[in-house]
Amino acid sequence: MIKIYTTPSCQSCRKAKKFFEEEDIPYQEKNIFVTDLNEEELKDILIKSENGTEDIISTRSKIIKDSGVDVENMTISELIAFIRANPSVLKRPIMVDESKIQVGYNEEEIRVFIPHERRVREWACKKEECPTFSSCNSAESN
Repeated sequence: MIKIYTTPSCQSCRKAKKFFEEEDIPYQEKNIFVTDLNEEELKDILIKSENGTEDIISTRSKIIKDSGVDVENMTISELIAFIRANPSVLKRPIMVDESKIQVGYNEEEIRVFIPHERRVREWACKKEECPTFSSCNSAESN
């Protein structure tokens, strides 16, 4: 199941949710201001991010600027505690599944969350041109 970490006023979050709804891909939304982010979720996000804190923390955040916090030199435990206490430092949206993470909305990159079989079928048969696309077996024959 895909989890999307969002905030209500985030335009990119709305775009991401709209994408998943239009593609009929189930997801679980987690409003970071309402839902407590647990330690395991944050560890999962950190493990999947290629560049660690650089990928998920907004250094332009008012909290980071005002406090002078150096997230790069925090231990994992300190970082997780800091994020849990200050969830607004997270970039948004953060989309995570069993193996992938995407931070921010990118129209092309978000397609990695489309199930593999469906991406293959789309490649094999143009959706707009094929009236039986949803039940098409052309992907299996290629």
